[in-house]
Amino acid sequence: MRSTLIGAPHAFTTRFGGVSTGEFATLNLGSNRGDDPAAVRENYRRVCALMGVGIDGCAVTRQVHGSAVRAVTAADRHMCQTPVPYEADGIVTGEKGLPLMCFTADCVPVLLWDEEDRAAGAVHCGWRSSAADILGRAVAQMEALGARAGSIRAALGPAIGRCCFETDGDVPQAIERYLGGDTAGLFTRRSDGKFLVDLRAANARRLRQLGLRPENIDLSEECTMCSHEKYWSHRYTKGRRGSQAACIVLR
Repeated sequence: MRSTLIGAPHAFTTRFGGVSTGEFATLNLGSNRGDDPAAVRENYRRVCALMGVGIDGCAVTRQVHGSAVRAVTAADRHMCQTPVPYEADGIVTGEKGLPLMCFTADCVPVLLWDEEDRAAGAVHCGWRSSAADILGRAVAQMEALGARAGSIRAALGPAIGRCCFETDGDVPQAIERYLGGDTAGLFTRRSDGKFLVDLRAANARRLRQLGLRPENIDLSEECTMCSHEKYWSHRYTKGRRGSQAACIVLR
């Protein structure tokens, strides 16, 4: 799927269009999930072809649910199915023709693009990364590359929705701190003491705090857990699953 707000080539992949079989059917992009390596490689080839590069032509994240954001160049092009030599839940670039790719299976994928093609970013926003302000770091690094917050457009892709993201009180508390208390409408407390949290809307609110214009922020309404037949969902499969990707490349 794509966002109408982002003019650069980009995509949020689904479970469809690959060659993996069984519980990884069909477009699994997780190299370390237990899938057939040859199938994963062919899945990467297909996605990379959509981005106009070969299988070893993208820069990718190495996600640890942290807040590190790395500015990448052509020197960071990743050879498929080899270890990534850095840790970063977000990557940004000002280099034309270098596709960026991050991975999710319930967490919020965020693609960032400066409408004058100065910079782009791909950011994995789990609740820990979100609360550690990974989006603040990503926007700051894009600005260091010449972008302006007012000209950055953001697409927040399919992720677990408020309907399914059940948490204890630590998650709302962390997001309260992250947003400086600006959390009206983001949580529902149930009678059993659990909370339902809208993490996607929380990240959109942070982007507005960072200077992005509301009309430049696009939120998918698809929940990965509700639509587990279309998207990989870590919670639905209890961890036995593949991964989808969010990709973007400056023209």
